[in-house]
Order: sequence, then structure tokens, then C-alpha cells
Amino acid sequence: MIVGAGIVGCALADELTERGWTDVTVVDQGPLFATGGSSSHAPGLVFQTNPSKTMTEFAAYTAGKYAALGAECFRQVGGLEVATTQERWLDLHRKHGWAESWGVEARLLDPAECAALWPLLDRDKVLGGFHVPGDGLAAAVACGQAQAARATERGARFLPRHTVVGIEQRGGRVTGVAVLTSGPASGEYRTIPADVVVCAAGFWGPSIGALAGLTVPLLPLAHQYAKSGPLPMRRPANEPGPILRHQDRDLYFREHGDRVGIGSYAHRPMPVTQDEIGQKATTMPSVQAFTTEDFDPAWRDAVELLPALAESKYEDGINGIFSFTPDGFPLIGEAPHLDGFWLAEAVWVTHSAGVARALAQVLVDGRSEVDLHECELNRFEQAQLSPAFVEERGRQNFVEVYDVIHPLQPMESPRPLRTSPFHQRQRELGAYFLEGAGWERPQWFEANAPLLADLVRRGDSEALTGTGRRDVWAGRHWSPIAAAESYATRERVALYDMTPLKRIEVAGPGAAAFLQRMTTNNVDRKPGSVTYTLLLDVHGGIRSDLTVARLDEDTFQVGANGHLDLDWLTRHAPGGVRVRDLTPGTCCVGVWGPRARELVQGLTDLDLSHEGLRYFGCARGYVGHVPVLALRVSYVGELGWELYTSADMGLKLWDTLWAPGLAVAGGRAAFNSLRLEKGYRLWGVDMTTEHNPYEAGLGFAVKADKDFLGRDALSTDVRRKLVPLLSAEVVMGKEPVRHDGRTVGYVTSAAYGHTVQSPIAYAWLPAELATPGTQVDISYFGRRVPAEVAAEPLYDPGMEKIRR
Repeated sequence: MIVGAGIVGCALADELTERGWTDVTVVDQGPLFATGGSSSHAPGLVFQTNPSKTMTEFAAYTAGKYAALGAECFRQVGGLEVATTQERWLDLHRKHGWAESWGVEARLLDPAECAALWPLLDRDKVLGGFHVPGDGLAAAVACGQAQAARATERGARFLPRHTVVGIEQRGGRVTGVAVLTSGPASGEYRTIPADVVVCAAGFWGPSIGALAGLTVPLLPLAHQYAKSGPLPMRRPANEPGPILRHQDRDLYFREHGDRVGIGSYAHRPMPVTQDEIGQKATTMPSVQAFTTEDFDPAWRDAVELLPALAESKYEDGINGIFSFTPDGFPLIGEAPHLDGFWLAEAVWVTHSAGVARALAQVLVDGRSEVDLHECELNRFEQAQLSPAFVEERGRQNFVEVYDVIHPLQPMESPRPLRTSPFHQRQRELGAYFLEGAGWERPQWFEANAPLLADLVRRGDSEALTGTGRRDVWAGRHWSPIAAAESYATRERVALYDMTPLKRIEVAGPGAAAFLQRMTTNNVDRKPGSVTYTLLLDVHGGIRSDLTVARLDEDTFQVGANGHLDLDWLTRHAPGGVRVRDLTPGTCCVGVWGPRARELVQGLTDLDLSHEGLRYFGCARGYVGHVPVLALRVSYVGELGWELYTSADMGLKLWDTLWAPGLAVAGGRAAFNSLRLEKGYRLWGVDMTTEHNPYEAGLGFAVKADKDFLGRDALSTDVRRKLVPLLSAEVVMGKEPVRHDGRTVGYVTSAAYGHTVQSPIAYAWLPAELATPGTQVDISYFGRRVPAEVAAEPLYDPGMEKIRR
């Protein structure tokens, strides 16, 4: 059962029936196929290039599929983005790099070439453009109808004027959908049985989710679109020009014969509650009354770029509703509490067929060939699901939809939302905070500025800090103080706040057997042991990497990457095994550096000698008055421990460990540099479900002689590898890597390695190019940055530092 016959619901029915699921019913409260949702009024722009590889692949599949449906469904007119500021022109170079990394044909144009594609442009206003010939215009209703026709031929049925009024369930599983009909059988109430229900209801998603007891973090927002009067288009009417985006003014344009359609994100956010959708509707539920006062400034900006518009006036304006989420990504996945109830929400026409294919693959095959972690429904923490948070972040995503966004740029509000017990001390030390999963995370500390001065006095400050290897872009949200913190970690000892690391307790008589089945490595070891291991999906892709500490016979503490890991383990846990999130009530400080034992041993009753607590071991004890769980693991490649305690004792733990002159506070910028020098992978960035352990260099964490989820699908045939590059310049990640003039891979993580005194970039390359010494180029904002494949780890390959 699919709820919603808009373009997403129709695409999903097509994808499912194509894979053999022919018993598919699609219901919608409106008529078919102009149902009154966002698809019915959407301008249909399909721009493929996105900083997210996943979203780009969604859009590329959508463009290809709809183009194959015929010209009445999709016109591949191309896409053109123009820059009128230097900042935007630089960003278009970055976007060109994304296109190259993700396999999208694109090129950069000069002003004359832009004007040739759009003769109405004032070329003197344009610095350059970004052109993607494969972009185009989707007629959303026609695309939906065409896909529905194919699905119907395979056995699917579409039921118009069926309003969903209930989600039937029993024993934690969906059993059907209660509907109220209108039209010829008006007022009929009945239940349609279903063992799988997918909500593709668009901006009505929160209402349908509520019927299932599910919070759907989606905010409907109105967005303005209007058309000009007739214009001399200077091209044949049957040959429209490319869709045009003027993101410096939050505008986009498309041609309608001899008129120009203008969409604007420049106005104030206009959220619409579920109750207001129907109350304020005009021609259809997704369309509200046009507010000219909001559009007038956009019209003036449009005239400035396209002077011919001054000869006309705008008309046919609408305030059309679209869906926004707290992070701008769709919502794809199964409800955590109700098996069989799935979402495909907050999906625009641009990504509709790609999302439908991905969800169909998950439902039929158990896994999407495209990594979905950015889009999975259950990625949000509980703190990110409040109505206030969803609205505030949704509004901000609307405001920033066309902004130039730095990869590290945090949302400004609501902050602070989640803070560790060390937050007060971090503020006193002048922490520069960024944000992740709602947590305030220090990047560096101004209190360490004197350490930077000492570092500069050593000699070659550029080599030590890497400042000269960063352009303005790579220098944002970064400070050379991070170099001082890096050296302090390598030479003394530093305290790192690891509280945002997700901590999960897995307990019960069957806990060991459960974790053995779920993970790749042998975690069924004696109490007091710690194991690095992986979670795989059914096809052997890496879902996450974990640190599993066995505390006693039936209790494990799992260090995970986020809420998706908690959801995955909870779903698979058998009866008698308890899975519990420990993170909110606990905290963690990483104490790392060659003098870590000197700092901690005198404060604790634990034997922290190498023999007393060996590498990848754990023990309970006290640090001063504070009860701790100590794990001898290190993410920076130095001697030390992760020290865990309850949140109420966290500040006391920090103060007990704090020893001015010996210990310093370390931030995430130093942490990232140090972990790359050691070759430690970051899941979701360096590897995802699209990669297997052997490709990612994590084969050591796989015990092939035991049974685990995904083992049967694993292949040791490595055709690509994740490798470190030593480059001439610090890059940001996602840049294309070239060899002999062709694109061969892309960058994942990057930083300056202060110890090795070189920029580092990890990248996916074909196996034949992964040999140390191979020369490649990184394309960074259009510049050629020479790089060389290096052997890993770059620092302490003998693991002597960490095993002292």
C-alpha cells in the first residue's frame, strides 16, 4: 500500500512492480493524477549536481528515467547557473568539481557563452556560469501518470478520493490502512489490508505519520512562483532554453513558451501547519494565495538580470507548498516502532525516481545500491524531533537553500542544544564551537594561543602549522591553534571531549551471541576486552564501525557513530537482549599523548601500566572521586584512554584531570588531523554501505570463519581502494582525483598533517592506481593540485607510540 499518488508514489509503484511486487495499491485523497499535492504545481526543475553523492545519483537517475518516458514527460533542456559575485563564481568551480566526482557531464562557461544560452541575460552582470546539458524540466503530473500506467499494466491499482483516516496495526506491525472515500461512494469507511505501507503523502506526511504514532520531522513551507507577460524570447517556441538559476538572488527561471516563469526563495519563510493547508488553499491544497509584497523585491532582482522583463508584469503568481526537513535531506525508512510502515517523504521532483528506486530496492532486496545514511528516517536524535526544532531548522533550510554553504558551517540556532558536562570549562578556555547531531563540539581553544607562539618559535612556522597550504576557503572554521593542539597531543597530553560519540549498552544472556551475529569481528572475548568491528548490510556494505567493550559476561558497551546504529541494533535484537542508549546520561574524555600515563596514574586506583591494562582492554575504577570506565583505545595514535563516567560526575572528572602545564584541551580540528595521520576511517565520510571492508582497508576487522550478517555477500575481490594522498594543498573533501587526464576517483576526508608536515587527502581510487608513489591530481576549485599516493599509516606504522 502506498499513500500518495503524486510523483513519488507513482514512481515507487512503477519501481516495485518492475521488481515483481505486483500486489500494490496506491491511494490518494485527491483526483488522479493532479492530486493537489506539490507535484501538481511544481515547476519540475531537475538539477543533478549536489554536494551529496547520494542526492546527485537520485537526480541523475530521475533525469534519465523521465527522459526515457518521452518529451511530454521530460525535456532535457539543460541547466545553467550564473554567478554575479566572485563568491558564487568560486562556488560554481566547486560545484563543477562535485559534478566531475559524481559522474555528471558539466562545464564552466564565460559570460558570452551564458548569454548565448539565455539571450535575455544582461551579460555584463554575469561573471560566468555552470552548465549541465543533462538537466531538464519534468512535467510532474505527466511523469506520475506515465509511471502509474506502467505499474497498472503489471497489476497495481490506483484509488482516487480515498482519504487515509487510520493506520491499522497489531503486535507492533502494520496490518492495513483505514480510508474514507468520497465521490460516487462518498462517505464509505473501510480498511484495506496491507503488510507494507509506504507514506509518500508529501507535506501531509506529518498527519499520516501521526496516525501511526510516528513523528515525521517535516515542515511545509510556501514558496513563490510567478510568470512574466509575453516576451520576445529570441528562440523558437518549441526549443526552450535551459533552466536558469540566479542563486545570488535566490531565483530560478524557466521558459513557458513566450513567457518566463520565476521562482523565488528570497522571501520570508512561510510555514504552513497541517490544519492550515486546507483552510488557506486556493485552486488546490498545495497552492495558497499569492502575496505580492513578498514577490516585489524578487521581481526587481529578476529584471536586473533579465532586463527584458521590465517590458512586462508578473502574473499567475502562487505560493506553492513544498516540504523541508531539519537538515534538508529526504526521509526514507521504516518507523522504529511499527514494522512495515515506511516513509518516502520530503522528496522533490528532482529526486523522485531516484528515491523510489532506492526504497524499492530496500523493500525487495533488503538494501539500496545507493548509500542512504544521509536520508534515513531514523537519523535524528530525540532532541532533534521537537516541533520547535523542526520548524526552526526547516525555516533556516528554506533561507539557505541557495546559499554558498561551507562544509563545516553550522546552523546558528537553536544553539546550544546539547552540551557535554565539560562545556563550562570549554567556554572558559575560549572554545570555538561547531555543531553536530545537536552537540556543541569544540574545534580549537583560544587558551592554547600561547602554545602556537611557542610552536612558531621552533622554526618553519608554515611547515609546522600548514597555514601557507590553505586557501581562504580551507581556512574557514579553522585556526593555526589547531596545529599547537596537535603537537601538544603528540608530545605531551591532551583532553578531548568524546561525549558526542554514541554509547549503546547491549545486555542480557544472549548479548554475546547477538553481537557475534551482527558484527564482523570476534567480540565474544573475555570480560575486560575491547574489539574494533563493523556492522554490514545484507550485501556486505559497511553500515558502521563500532568499538565493543565487554564489561561482564552479559553486558557490552558499544561505541557507535549515531542514532542509526542504535536503530539497527534495536531492530535486530532478539528477545532477552536489551539495547539501550547510554549517551544522554554519560560523558567521555579522551586522554591521549605520550605523557598520558604520567597525568592519570597518580589520580587513579587502576593499574594503567602496559601490562596492567593492555591495548584494547577496559577496566572500571576511580579517577579521584569519580567512578570511571577506562578503555585503552586511541583515535589519535597516541598512548591513552577513553574515560567514561555519568553526566553528573563529568565536570568533576575534567577538573580532576586538568593539569595546567602538562595537559591541554584539544579540539576537533586537531583530532581530524591526527586521525588522518594514523589512517583511522570516519564512517559516513570515508566509507559507507557502498563499500566493503576489504576495499576500505578494514579487512583486519573481519573474521571470515564466523557467521555474521553480510558475510555471504562479501567479496575479497578489490577493484578500488581507499588510500592516503600527500598533496600540495589542503583540500576540503569531495573533489575529483585525476590521473593521465581522466577522472579516476574522489576525495573523502582531508586535513593538514602537522606531524608529517603535509596536506593529507584520503581518496577512493582504482586498485591499479593505489600503489604508493602513483602521481595524481586533485581538482580543487578548478585548480590542479599535485598529489601522490602514500603508504599508510603515515604516522607510527609500527604502532609503538600507542602500545607503550
